Amino acid sequence: MASNKPRVLSGIQPTSGSFHLGNYLGAVRQWVALQESHDAFYMVVDLHAITVPQDPAELKANTRFAAAQLLAAGVDPERCTLFVQSHVPEHAQLGWIMNCLTGFGEASRMTQFKDKAAKQGAERATVGLFTYPILQVADILLYQADQVPVGEDQRQHIELTRDLAERFNGRFGQTFTLPAPYILKETAKIYDLQDPAIKMSKSASTPKGLINLLDEPKTTAKKVKSAVTDTDTVIRYDAEKKPGVSNLLTIYATLTGAGIPELEQKYEGKGYGALKTDLAEVMVEFVTPFRERTQQYMDDPETLDSLLAKGAEKARAVAAETLAQAYEKVGLLPAKH
Repeated sequence: MASNKPRVLSGIQPTSGSFHLGNYLGAVRQWVALQESHDAFYMVVDLHAITVPQDPAELKANTRFAAAQLLAAGVDPERCTLFVQSHVPEHAQLGWIMNCLTGFGEASRMTQFKDKAAKQGAERATVGLFTYPILQVADILLYQADQVPVGEDQRQHIELTRDLAERFNGRFGQTFTLPAPYILKETAKIYDLQDPAIKMSKSASTPKGLINLLDEPKTTAKKVKSAVTDTDTVIRYDAEKKPGVSNLLTIYATLTGAGIPELEQKYEGKGYGALKTDLAEVMVEFVTPFRERTQQYMDDPETLDSLLAKGAEKARAVAAETLAQAYEKVGLLPAKH
């Protein structure tokens, strides 16, 4: 089915268990909006996950879990193509061709490899971790994506994708669409509730500072109510002087669509307790249906797997065509059936 909408591709790691509020507001919510305006391809990137050691049973469970949460958040398989990366073997096949086009120095300059290798020690870093940006290139080019929704920190990956697409097209003839970064609109940065100097994240946040969307609603409410603020009692947005309060206002505004000035006015003359109590309610209203929908999918793995199988079939229809062109251009002998 041809679409005249621009095509986007994005992926999410299956490594995290529950999504947290930062993931959701930073990426997943944007995906839900993009499926209306774009021909959207979304995948759970299990091949990328194994660039670092994984427990096999956990990886399998987390892959389903990530898909269930995407569906619960509003990613709609009728409006987009949702699939698991390893269900489309063309990713690894095009990845190999792209590996053979990439200079060693070029791959060495990817900053995310340096960061991740430093974390686990260069000796333990795998070749897969070194070349994962090249698999990411294949992920994007396979679907002839026009745009890739990324944060500012991922811009380097899009540049590599464009460089390799241009190199392939220059050497073998026009084959790949050059994707543009779709830098997500000023997404609200969500900070740790206990340490508003750091971004909310699985790796850096304390358990009390992280809002997991699948926590019991009363746990979430408790975390919001015990969020760090400051000694002043005035509720106003000032990221530098009042980071804790500013973070709470950002979360409130982002979840309800209210403007921050409107919230400042609403809580004028009221203390932090009033803001936290109301925000705890807003959070509970948001997480309760999300948890229920996720649980419904997890309780019915057959339906979930069949949705993912349909998504993989739709994805492969596009991927196989691109791969066949690339194989033909490179001069690989076609297999006779």
